[in-house]
Amino acid sequence: MLYHRFQTTFQSLIRSKRRNFSKCKNSSESAEKIAPLCEVERFITECMVSVGVEEPKANIFAHSLVQADSRGIHSHGLNRLENYVKDVKDKLCDANAQPTITKEAASTALVSGHNGLGAVVGKFCMDLAIDKASKTGVGLVAANGSNHFGVNLQYSMQAMEKGFIGMCFTNTSPVMVPTGAKKVALGTNPLSLAAPGECGDSFVADFATTAVSLGKIEIHKRDNKKIPEGWALNDQGKQETDPAIALKAKKLMPLGATSSYKGTGLALIVEIFCGLLADAKYGPNVRFWGQMPPEEANLGQSFLAINPENFAPGFGHRLSDLLNYIRKLEPADPKHPVMVPGDPEKLHMKIIEEQGGIIYPKSIMDVVEKLSKELCVQIIEYKTK
Repeated sequence: MLYHRFQTTFQSLIRSKRRNFSKCKNSSESAEKIAPLCEVERFITECMVSVGVEEPKANIFAHSLVQADSRGIHSHGLNRLENYVKDVKDKLCDANAQPTITKEAASTALVSGHNGLGAVVGKFCMDLAIDKASKTGVGLVAANGSNHFGVNLQYSMQAMEKGFIGMCFTNTSPVMVPTGAKKVALGTNPLSLAAPGECGDSFVADFATTAVSLGKIEIHKRDNKKIPEGWALNDQGKQETDPAIALKAKKLMPLGATSSYKGTGLALIVEIFCGLLADAKYGPNVRFWGQMPPEEANLGQSFLAINPENFAPGFGHRLSDLLNYIRKLEPADPKHPVMVPGDPEKLHMKIIEEQGGIIYPKSIMDVVEKLSKELCVQIIEYKTK
């Protein structure tokens, strides 16, 4: 009953969000263009194939970026395509490498990504973790030799869609200044968890252990917007609101504001599961994207699948009961009902479905046009409202 009540609230939120989208749209012609998901996926696939990626691997990669954009996580979608293309063209990534298992037990495995596409490594590892969880109840797979694999939650959701609890961790380039320190030593080191409720309900959490990801600052720079205080520091160690200066300094603050030691601790927990457990690069040793001289990323990642059926029965019911209790709490602002992790992304996906695709900001559409010309790939065929 509570879930049905939430669905009613969800529909009203969609109507409200759609009105806000209309108000916030740029008045220029480009802002009216809608990119169908199939067209975005086709464009990304063809861009990667044009630089030598085998089509099956390009398809996995393209699906990864589209999944991020369709959930409203534009920092990890089409916004990043230019970086990936450059990595492949510069041979910093062996885009056609196939992951292999180097060590294995009933519930665990160590995988070498052989410097392949992160999305391909990620899918391979979570598929393996799911297979182990289906046999033993739990599957944990750690990988080394990987690259940036897109948005973290897609791999946790891969397990959730099979009825399992999924978790995923990755380390990243060192951009976090740990609490009390002057220089960077850890990455944004995101983690995610996805769990299935009942009647299609779910919990999906994905967050960096820094106050924000670099991708969000990149978006602010492209859109000529200031960033909030509490996100990043400048070279003088002061909080910075200019995204260009913040991107140059690459000094992000830990998650947690006055409790930032917790963000630092979470980043170290992720590093234990990734760089240390998998014997990949870790902490200050991880390369920066675009650094000179260039080197392989050798990121560490871990993928966990848990079959709730191997534990107490009724997990999905209890999860939905808890989530719906939180959703029905009286909101501080009546215009903004209480939501749980995963709800905003579901809302965004519903709007994308209803409008027939994604309305990208002009900054990203300009990158699409640039790549189309550089790689001789047919540009995205937009629809217009």
